[in-house]
Amino acid sequence: MLVGYARVSTQDQNPDLQLDALRAAGCERVFVEKASGAQRDRPELSAVLSFIRPGDSLVVWKLDRLARSMKQLIETVEGLEAKGIGFRSLTEAIDTTTAGGRLVFHIFGALAEFERSIIRERTRAGLDAARARGRKGGRPSKLKEEDLRAARALLADASITVEEAAKRLKVSPATLYRHLPGGRTA
Repeated sequence: MLVGYARVSTQDQNPDLQLDALRAAGCERVFVEKASGAQRDRPELSAVLSFIRPGDSLVVWKLDRLARSMKQLIETVEGLEAKGIGFRSLTEAIDTTTAGGRLVFHIFGALAEFERSIIRERTRAGLDAARARGRKGGRPSKLKEEDLRAARALLADASITVEEAAKRLKVSPATLYRHLPGGRTA
């Protein structure tokens, strides 16, 4: 059985183009979603993944209708494959039930992995270069040295709680504990 999944990003968009293509491809059941691809919670996608059975194929009009990123797409299709479910994308002419379709899809996967590796390398090189120039990464510290001295002085008084000291310094108790891991003994 061919099962279709159509998605438009906003309530104003019309899925008719996708629906016509999915029906023309022979989809017996079509699930329609009106949600951004960036959303993790997509009820109709969950519904189609629960509905579809081994031997069936999930059909989309275009790859970006199923997933927002290549990583998400590959994970979804590999999950389908593990359950014995095929995948077809009409626009890109990919059909993982055929040897050629699996090859094309795996090439896409290899390209996505290559892209992730290059991004990782560039990020690491940029951080290393910044460190070599004396830059320190991360968010600036909430508490300066004088704040820490004030915190220690406040905590020296047993009647003042860590929460009260944090409130006076306008930080959360967790921030104070992070800077003074021993609490009163730091």
